[in-house]
Amino acid sequence: MDNFTFCNPTKIVFGKETEYEVGKLIKEYGGTNVLIHYGSSSAVKSGLIDRVKSSLDLNFIKHVELGGVKPNPRASLVYEGIKLCKENRIDFILAVGGGSVIDSAKAIGMGVKYDGDFWDIYSYTYMPKETLPVATILTIAAAGSETSGSSVITNEEFGLKRGFTSDLIRPVFSILNPDLTQTLPAYQTACGATDIIAHVFERYFTNTKEVETSDRLCEAVVLSMINTVPKVLADLTNYDQRANLMWAGTIAHNDLIGEGRSQDWNSHGLEHELSALYDVAHGAGLAVVMPHWMKYTIDHDPKRFQQMAVRIFGVKQTSNPKADGLKGIKKFQDFLKSIGMPLTFKELGAKAKDIDYLVKMLGVAGKERDGFMKLNEVDCKNIYTLCLKK
Repeated sequence: MDNFTFCNPTKIVFGKETEYEVGKLIKEYGGTNVLIHYGSSSAVKSGLIDRVKSSLDLNFIKHVELGGVKPNPRASLVYEGIKLCKENRIDFILAVGGGSVIDSAKAIGMGVKYDGDFWDIYSYTYMPKETLPVATILTIAAAGSETSGSSVITNEEFGLKRGFTSDLIRPVFSILNPDLTQTLPAYQTACGATDIIAHVFERYFTNTKEVETSDRLCEAVVLSMINTVPKVLADLTNYDQRANLMWAGTIAHNDLIGEGRSQDWNSHGLEHELSALYDVAHGAGLAVVMPHWMKYTIDHDPKRFQQMAVRIFGVKQTSNPKADGLKGIKKFQDFLKSIGMPLTFKELGAKAKDIDYLVKMLGVAGKERDGFMKLNEVDCKNIYTLCLKK
């Protein structure tokens, strides 16, 4: 196991009707003038935004609103949010929604405290030193952004999707009420679940030895998802199963299960170019990319894939680690198909003719992407090509 320092300061407030506590919590963290940042009109129609505003009013907290966040959140709205915050002297941002809303709020928070172009942060030419505090009311179990130090933004002008990670942007608190996820359609629920599983696997496929404790934690989260997701899809209003799904999303990306071990993140990197070009749901893109990444990298460490197959997918262990691992990957794809996820570029709407462009946008020419197995330009093209078929 590698050395590590673990600190996740995000306060979690979990359960029914916890959104009514938001005003009191923001007051505790010193907020006096809040940007309420959200996505579609559903947050308004459901009455959630009104409940939030009422709680803020009861605690004498001023507020302005900025809705309109889309999946794969756009830089253009971040610019708008930065301008709005500066004009209104906002000192706290409340993200009401899923990972896209939270990621957008994090970008706005950093941008307000920077005199230059916030995209400098996401293009890695500027390291932020401060941010407005961000808190969340989560409505989608998926990205884990409610406790993570990560944010991913799409720049429409350049056709790029880029991420930034720093403890600086972990939310100060997050409200998790599973009731708020019950109106989410089955497809989006399954996309979110796929993203959660991918977050675990990005940590599970490691080159670090002797990490049994976190291996078992990773396996437990994936096993719980395999058990829980079909139950949620069978009854979208099941509070207890929604609660399990929501908590799994947080655990999968709060860094606990990944500490002390090297991680991968190449499946996410490969998928980001898909969702940047085609604007597909991130989880759906991962459902296509990750199993094919597994098939391509299995020879790097067949025994780790065998372990996944045996412990998670119930494959009977043999003396052939690669064969067992391939059976596990097939079972993973079978599970993804069973919850309505695509498995190929065709199902996703991606095209073979765009593979060279996708590789170009990855920026791997003359370089290697670090991870479980280092990937060069040819490797990335080969993985995208595998995605053309099951």
